[in-house]
Amino acid sequence: MTTPRPARIAAVQRLLRAQQGGFTPKPGLPVIDELVATVLSQHTSDTNSERAFARLKARFPDWQQVADAPHDEVADAIRCGGIADQKARRIQQILAAIEDREGRISLDRLHGLDDAAAAAYLTSLPGVGPKTAACVLVFSMNRAAFPIDTHVHRIVTRLGWIRAGTSAEKAHELLAPLVPPGIRYDLHVALVTHGRTVCHARRPDCAGCVLRDLCAYAPVAAGRQQRRLP
Repeated sequence: MTTPRPARIAAVQRLLRAQQGGFTPKPGLPVIDELVATVLSQHTSDTNSERAFARLKARFPDWQQVADAPHDEVADAIRCGGIADQKARRIQQILAAIEDREGRISLDRLHGLDDAAAAAYLTSLPGVGPKTAACVLVFSMNRAAFPIDTHVHRIVTRLGWIRAGTSAEKAHELLAPLVPPGIRYDLHVALVTHGRTVCHARRPDCAGCVLRDLCAYAPVAAGRQQRRLP
C-alpha cells in the first residue's frame, strides 16, 4: 500500500474524465430526501432504490406521514428496494430522532453548519455512517465530501491506496482528507462509473482500463489471466 499524493489522485480523476466525458452532477434533493434516498440505496441497484423512493413519496407525500405510519405500511411502500423491513425501521428511527431534536422533521439548520459539524450531526442519527453522511453533504448540500461506496472502496483498494480488508469507514477516514476538495464529487462519480463498467468485482477489464499503469492490482490480474491460458 502507498499513501496516494493529491497529484496522483488528481491524475486518476483526469484519466477517468478523459475516458468518460465531462462531469455532470446529479439533480439535488432536499437534505432529508437525500438522506432517505441514500438509506434506500443500500444493498440494491440504483433502479430499485429510485423506484422505492418514488413509491414511498407517492404513498406518503410528507415525511411526518412516514414517521407516523405503521411500520408495515412503510415497508410495503419500499418493498421493491430490498430488505424493506430493515430499511423502513431505520428510516422511521431517523425521522423520529430528527423530530425529537428539532421539534419538527427538518434538517434545514444543517445548511448553517460547517462541513464537520454537519457530518457529525448526520452520523449521530440512527444507523447513519460516514458514507451516508458524505452522500448527503455532497449531493444535497454541495459540500466537498467524498463518499466511499462499494465501487469506490473496491477501486481504491485495487489501486493500492488502502490495504485490502480496510473497512469503508476507515477508508473514508484515511482518504477523504487526501482528495483535493475541488474534485471530490467528480472523482466519486467517475469511480462509481468505472466500477460499474470496467473495474467489476469479478473479472475486471484490466486490459481496457485507463488506470492500469497506476494500479497495483492490474499486474496481479494479468498474471492470473496468463495462468489460465492453455
